[in-house]
Amino acid sequence: MTTDHLAGDNPLEPEATGELAPEATADERAAAAGTAEADEAGAGAAEADRAGVAQAGADAGEEAAAAAGQAGDAAAAASGRESTETAAAGQGRDQAREGATEGPAPVVANPPAPTSGAAPTAAQLAAAVRAVESGERPAASFFTGAPRPTGPTAAKRPAAKAAGAPTEHSRPGPEVTAQRTATPPTAPPAGPVSAAQSPAAPVSASFSAPRPVPPTAAGLDGVRQILTEGGAPAALAEKTAQVLGERAAEALRADPWQLLAVPGVRPEQADGFARALLGPACGPDDERRAQALVLWLLEQAAVAGHSALEASALRAALAQRAVPDPDAALETAITEGAVLVFQDELDTPGRPRPTADSDEEGEEERPVQILLGLDRFAMAEESVADGLARLLNTFEPPSDVKAPSGEEAPGTDTESLSRSLTAWTTAAAAAPSPSATALIQAAATSGLVTHTGAEAARAEPAALIAAARSLGLAAYGATHTENGRRRLAAHLAEAAPGAPAESLDAASVTVSGLLSGREGPGRNADGALALDLLVVLDAPQLDLETAAMLVESLADGTRLILSGDPAVLWSAGPGRLFADLLAARFCPQVTSRTPDFDPIGELVSGIGIGELNEVEAPGKEVVIVPVRNAGEAVHRTVQLVADSVPRALGISADHTQVITVGHGGAAGTRALNTALKERLNPGPGRFAGFDSGDRIAYTPAPGRTLPGTITGADAAGLHLDCDGTALTVPRNQVEAGALRHGWALTAHQAVGRRWPAAVVVLPGDAAAGLTRAWIYTAFSRGERHLSVVQGADQALPRAVTEIPAKDRTTRLRTLLRLQNTAPESPSEGN
Repeated sequence: MTTDHLAGDNPLEPEATGELAPEATADERAAAAGTAEADEAGAGAAEADRAGVAQAGADAGEEAAAAAGQAGDAAAAASGRESTETAAAGQGRDQAREGATEGPAPVVANPPAPTSGAAPTAAQLAAAVRAVESGERPAASFFTGAPRPTGPTAAKRPAAKAAGAPTEHSRPGPEVTAQRTATPPTAPPAGPVSAAQSPAAPVSASFSAPRPVPPTAAGLDGVRQILTEGGAPAALAEKTAQVLGERAAEALRADPWQLLAVPGVRPEQADGFARALLGPACGPDDERRAQALVLWLLEQAAVAGHSALEASALRAALAQRAVPDPDAALETAITEGAVLVFQDELDTPGRPRPTADSDEEGEEERPVQILLGLDRFAMAEESVADGLARLLNTFEPPSDVKAPSGEEAPGTDTESLSRSLTAWTTAAAAAPSPSATALIQAAATSGLVTHTGAEAARAEPAALIAAARSLGLAAYGATHTENGRRRLAAHLAEAAPGAPAESLDAASVTVSGLLSGREGPGRNADGALALDLLVVLDAPQLDLETAAMLVESLADGTRLILSGDPAVLWSAGPGRLFADLLAARFCPQVTSRTPDFDPIGELVSGIGIGELNEVEAPGKEVVIVPVRNAGEAVHRTVQLVADSVPRALGISADHTQVITVGHGGAAGTRALNTALKERLNPGPGRFAGFDSGDRIAYTPAPGRTLPGTITGADAAGLHLDCDGTALTVPRNQVEAGALRHGWALTAHQAVGRRWPAAVVVLPGDAAAGLTRAWIYTAFSRGERHLSVVQGADQALPRAVTEIPAKDRTTRLRTLLRLQNTAPESPSEGN
């Protein structure tokens, strides 16, 4: 490892699924993490790689949006000038954690309240939002007015329902709940008031008088109308209509807090919106607000990677959000079916694991934890557990049976050959390594196998696929990226040198391409994937919902092998399928013993076990570049990419990837991409800020990032080349934030891919975003060269030795253990 003076400072990448942006308030972050810790946001939550966010405001808005993201740089944004009140589509779960803090806008501690009946201005709403987000004012100040004497707040009564009003649900849907009249605050309200409110409207002692409701236009015009009336940017209309349906305007009129269902919108912004629409009828004790917050907190937890939250954590988060009775709010959510409740037994050392057939009589009571979750994640986890058990239970292992006298011996046709244990044993013996032999043997006798290993170990699943295809099986390998697919195809070519190149290339697919039918064998008459054996590489990147779709698409008896490096970052979406499957010891496990011999592999292997060692790098494979501040970090990074690496190693800037901890800050992806574009491809940004030749990161959906290059633009949109695939991104997606420059990425965006050279930037204030998993992932992206722009000082070795990964609350491990399976099987491998 060389310390070089050839060649950051901020963006904290939230880690996990996405990395939560730093702009999330402390209580939000505590909720998303299920603890009082900061939301894996600036502290290292998964970046919003999965959800590119655009706040309806300036830079502060972008960072807030990142917190809603770990789902990827998805799109959706509102014009910053229209209002800082609301944030558009979240930056994705990956990336919701990799967001970083940028300088906040000036905060007005107690913005002056408009006179009664005055229409709120965007500036007043924005100032109120910033005051709450900065901690200058409590969340309840949206409802109790402007400056008021400190002291206990008078207790409020729950909002009363209008007579005959149906039970209200916070979930969006075509049915609109009846509008209720809420109890007015005890002190005169002093926030922004909608122009629709009559200044002279009489207010009774208990209830505010019904407010005149202006006629609402139809369709999107109606949505824009009510958003504008509430002080939110009209640019959110399309996204709001997508989320709330064709009657979105009516839904928002009846329940303004349904705006929280729109990705990127935060509670403070929804409170301001509701306050502008409802005026004095708006209060923190409104049941509609509590229900919307319950769902929002669980969605934010999913962004941070949790499939469920402990009831105590959710209760505390609601209390922090000024919900007066969190228990009642949770009870209502559970009763109405918006939230599911689970009682999962806790592991107790020395006690046998429970199974589906466990006899509970005579057993002492086991400790349990109460978990709450959204139904779609609960269903996904249960679907995965049931599907994996089905593959194990329906699998028929091969065997060799002697044929009766005078009949043909088994193994002479394709079907018999694939069912012959002798044939599998012969194929295993011909494998290129002992670990490949162990993997083939395990796959021969089980319908579900896990395989763990680093980069060099990827040759072992390729050897299995080649062996299975030689036995006549329809065997395929699936990766999460096109870059990974090409690397798998190269390994297949080495494992089966005599096989046709077209056949081997077709055997390597991407997970998305396989499920959509664009790649792979397609589906049979029953709708199942027409294959006999499937190897999924980069298995830690499988989120719950994708895994459920994949497992449900496999027919009974299909062999499924999940292979991956358990030390890398987990999926952008909720869950930790691969880690839970390994921990449950649900099926045979094969651990590769094939080491990565090169200097980068040696360095990364040490990081994987919590050791940051110096390595010999005679060919400058690993270079450490110390820096003192963010400005120097950016300067050194540009120098490395544009000059030092090409000159010393012959690797062009097009094949060098910069990786940093987050999007924001003085050395985040935005700052680095600006500097790199100025040096490598200067231009006026005539296509929505982009020029032909720019490297970009395109996020077609939360959690999916496609690096590429802009090849041109026309009326249809921007034309891209993403790993050899031509794509066109419509103008509305570009404007919504689905595209950003891509010379610099976050680790969550880079996972699943490798480049000839990688430059990892660790700015001084990135310490909170560093974990062992993040460092392992970032450092292992370079194939031939790794430069580390090191400004984090002792935070780097401390993260490697002391902070393995951000934990996630999931139920899959418990569900797998409840399946009535065989006893634990030991790990295999040589």
